[in-house]
Amino acid sequence: MTEAYIYDAVRSPRGKGRKDGSLHEVTSAALSAKILNAVKERNGLDGHAVEDVIWGNVTQVGEQGGCLARTAVLASDLDESIPGLAINRFCASGMEAVNIAANQIKGGAGMGYIAGGVEMMGRVPMGSDGAAIAVDPSLAMKTYFVPQGISADIIATQYGFTREEADALAVQSQNRAEAAWKDNRFAKSIVPITDQNGLTILDRDEYMRPGTTVEALGNLKASFKDMGESMPGFDKVALMKYPHLEKINHIHHAGNSSGIVDGAAAVLIGNKEFGEKWGLKPRARIRATAKIGTDPTIMLTGPVPVTQKILADNGMTINDIDLFEVNEAFAAVVMRFMQAFDVDENKVNVNGGAIAMGHPLGATGAMIIGTVLDELERTGKGVGLATLCIASGMGAATIIERV
Repeated sequence: MTEAYIYDAVRSPRGKGRKDGSLHEVTSAALSAKILNAVKERNGLDGHAVEDVIWGNVTQVGEQGGCLARTAVLASDLDESIPGLAINRFCASGMEAVNIAANQIKGGAGMGYIAGGVEMMGRVPMGSDGAAIAVDPSLAMKTYFVPQGISADIIATQYGFTREEADALAVQSQNRAEAAWKDNRFAKSIVPITDQNGLTILDRDEYMRPGTTVEALGNLKASFKDMGESMPGFDKVALMKYPHLEKINHIHHAGNSSGIVDGAAAVLIGNKEFGEKWGLKPRARIRATAKIGTDPTIMLTGPVPVTQKILADNGMTINDIDLFEVNEAFAAVVMRFMQAFDVDENKVNVNGGAIAMGHPLGATGAMIIGTVLDELERTGKGVGLATLCIASGMGAATIIERV
């Protein structure tokens, strides 16, 4: 089978996902086009160089509706002969776009692809698409649906994680992100975003809160306690599904959960011939991909079984992985991953994660693939695994190997 290589990985800085965020003036299509143009320009590509643009975004309504991938191509400097495929695997959409592109190349369907995603959470609010699993009572009852924050608190309760441990992980994420920015570890991948006059409006992640302490986080109210304990009583729904739990321990809040932000990311993927044609040197090969369905109520445990699956399918063990990027949707997600595999915390999210920098839903999967690639190169290590939990109970993972 043909190998699929990563030739480049870029991302925007993450902007605060609200009206006063620096990227709020930029539409989803415009930000996507800026990232596509960066891939084209950085790698000296002609506008018709790739087979397709596969683009993930989660809330596919309004300006993020239709086939946003094709809209982004037409808004960019790529040739109109390049089509576009918009996909949605919730929080793993950007990763799934990369994985689909890689597997298309491995199967011989084209030489090169641009894959990634976007989410402008300040312009297109999460949940504004009215997902059936959340709003259709027949589905909600069948699946014992609860909001994601409740799911995160179920994980904490089920696996014995405390508020103090979650807050400590959050502070570590902030400290690591601050150190990474000070050390210019993201410089290779960041594309500064400019306005229509060419003036820079954002060139670094603006959600971060350096100097956050465990003591300060201890003063925050648990975000999901009221919705769990008051009507409609999501805790009662959870306890119907998990009767062995006496009560749900609500430990998550804004400080130890992922931030609502705007952002986009892209990965340039091709076979050997693609690199030779455009004079590009491969940075890594995409060694394996995987996806899996999981319990839709606890919802966010997917990184554990999908990692088990991708390792087993490829004859690997957890010890074969040098670095891990586990999306920090909530603190308990990462804590459960490290608990399940007994992984050294110094191998996981070493440059911080979504708790510190934010989680632009459709883009994050592509972002963390780029992050682990940059860190493999910086440290001279060989193999990295990126994984995410996914709404409604799924998991996705990608293993890359530096070349």
